[in-house]
Amino acid sequence: MTDTDDTIASTNGTAVSPRGAATLADWLAARSDAELTDLLRRRPDLAVPPPATIVVLAGRAEQRASVARAADNLTSLDFGVLELLALERADEVPVPRATLQEAVGSRATKKTVDATLDGLRSVGIVWGDKTTLRIVPAVVATIPWRVGRSAEPVETLDEAGITAALAGLQTAERDILETLAKSSSIGRTRDAAPGTPPDRPVQRLLAAGLLRWIDDETVELPFQVRQVLRGEAVFDPTSLAAPGVTGRKHKPADINAAAAGEALELVRHCEDVVKALGEIPAPALRAGGLGVRELRRIAKTSGIDENRLSLLVELLSAAGLIASGTPDPAPTSDTGENYWAPTTAVDNWLTSPVARRWHALAAAWLELPRMAWFIGMRDANDKPVAALSEEVRAPSAPRDRQAILGLLAELGSGHSADPAEVSRLLAWRRPRWGARLRVHAVERTLEEAATLGLVARGALSSPGRALLHGGDAEAEMHASLPEPVDHVLVQADLTVVAPGPLTPDLLEQITLVADIESAGAASMYRICEDSVRRALDVGMTAAELHSLFATRSRTPVPQSLSYLIDDVARRHGRLRAGVAASFVRCEDPTLLAEVLASPVAAALALRALAPTVAVSQAPLREVLGELRAAGFAPAGEDSSGALVDLRPRGARVLTRRKAPASRLPAVATDAQLDAVVRTLRAGDLAASAKGSGSIRSDGSRASSAATIALLNAAARERSSVTIGYVDAQGVATHRIVDPVSVGGGQLDAFDPASGAVRRFTLHRITSVARVD
Repeated sequence: MTDTDDTIASTNGTAVSPRGAATLADWLAARSDAELTDLLRRRPDLAVPPPATIVVLAGRAEQRASVARAADNLTSLDFGVLELLALERADEVPVPRATLQEAVGSRATKKTVDATLDGLRSVGIVWGDKTTLRIVPAVVATIPWRVGRSAEPVETLDEAGITAALAGLQTAERDILETLAKSSSIGRTRDAAPGTPPDRPVQRLLAAGLLRWIDDETVELPFQVRQVLRGEAVFDPTSLAAPGVTGRKHKPADINAAAAGEALELVRHCEDVVKALGEIPAPALRAGGLGVRELRRIAKTSGIDENRLSLLVELLSAAGLIASGTPDPAPTSDTGENYWAPTTAVDNWLTSPVARRWHALAAAWLELPRMAWFIGMRDANDKPVAALSEEVRAPSAPRDRQAILGLLAELGSGHSADPAEVSRLLAWRRPRWGARLRVHAVERTLEEAATLGLVARGALSSPGRALLHGGDAEAEMHASLPEPVDHVLVQADLTVVAPGPLTPDLLEQITLVADIESAGAASMYRICEDSVRRALDVGMTAAELHSLFATRSRTPVPQSLSYLIDDVARRHGRLRAGVAASFVRCEDPTLLAEVLASPVAAALALRALAPTVAVSQAPLREVLGELRAAGFAPAGEDSSGALVDLRPRGARVLTRRKAPASRLPAVATDAQLDAVVRTLRAGDLAASAKGSGSIRSDGSRASSAATIALLNAAARERSSVTIGYVDAQGVATHRIVDPVSVGGGQLDAFDPASGAVRRFTLHRITSVARVD
């Protein structure tokens, strides 16, 4: 950020040089339009609603809530510089640049400090010219450690020493540390005084280096001990240098191959979950989630681990492939409540290429405002968190994923990193995010990314890099997937080995005639009587099955398979069932008579119409099922006599739930920000030409901008003012107060008359004047 040499009009109408700016408003007024636009881009909350003047903008930029939002994106280096400026009282008086560099010493170069100051100026937290520096007062409270900590001696214990010392604590000692870790690090106790018996818990903790002595009644929990207790990554706040990441180098091709294998497994398991929910929709909990019992049922049906299944249902829901609603057809035991079932969109997804199916899931995960690894943990009521419930919601999750994967992307292609190192570097870069970027949270996030094929062997894959940076992730995954094979290996034990992912047409035929036994890079299927009958049921003939294996198998077709196909085909279809509600016909009167004489005829209420035809009121699918269970081998046919495929397609939710509205604020365009800056300039010109005008702190017309500026100055300088005030009953009074803070349309000020801090509504203040 650069300073301009032009003289500008200050907020009180007098000429002021940028280097002589007395207030933040004057300094902002000296910024160029491009610099103001950049400020609004970095701190978008300052532009909503559009401020009317620079004074209003400066007031917002000093508010605690806005400063805290800006501080969330600061690094430990930024906070280290701010801490040193705070120690020099830069929130009250200008601090020479040379004084700051002297305080930094050898911990950072002048070039590094200059770059840091430029970044802090760009967000309006540090202001002033190149030789003198000021900070907004509210930023001092955002520093994540006690101000002055960096000037004290370095911790005597490292992370390993702290962990070892904690392991040897007694319950009372541990409770003291846990209390300080969950609240303020400063504790008041009389046991800190000299002469206290050394066997007291506080004294033992002081002796072990797990507490620091401040005075006779005050102790402090060291910053790094606090990090260990809270499970956060440990780093030294006195260090202005970022922690290093060692990692390992892998071949990008190996990373992509491993990622492709995970993607294939992910898609296959999601298909299994869709099938399980299509066959038996899962009742939704009253709160909207998926119950533990239903999750276990699906896990047992699909053979998927429960932890992995929790992630899969969250992904499918986020991608719009399953939803809670009324399924069609409804379950036989329908209670009238909602069920989790596949949506109508799932049919297109099931027929899409693997890379496209993967992309739908991966893109949904990256933007998913939920933490699937919360599922199964205990909530505040000691109940397990259910999948797809509101307890899993975490609005910060997308930003955390972007930060974690973005760090891996910085390391370069094929470079891996240990989760602990990733957590430590991210915690140094964003110390106010420490609670969210704990080592455990980073580990679980990377595990989820590995499940989706975005990360493999600890490194970011090419598809993951493309998805993160807006590239063609689908094309990258398609290139990483192994080439589909158009052949199988049939073995003597009636198993079929697929040496790689099969082409879509071959996969459809093989899954029709064989049951999958194991999946992976090389899948294995088994052929049995039921699977052959399934293929015949949908219209394939024995000749087509013989041709399939003869042309697609790279190994000789065993005689046992040929005998099995012929045997099942010979018995298949001799008995025909149709719709009457349904009918049964057979060219062999003896076989139909056998059916009518069996117990199944009574169960189906079969009635003979002719020696070769009988009818039933039961649905066709039920007739086929009962006859097969009785040992017969019927085939279904339509009105023309052609075989029909009666395999169940599964339930579908016809209406997808509406996606929740985004909780993130809209991002203003450059053109919109330019318009805000032009409005600011016009507002300043109008104020200087017509007087102070009447402008509230939120930008609306009602109270004086000069009033707000004067109250802000009084709060900074800790001086008294006299105000005219009209209360809610319309009673006008004048009183002398000491302003504490101004923001959100309110003035907090100490009232000597009552001896307490009172809150005044700004638009009720009729006048303000300094007390000499």
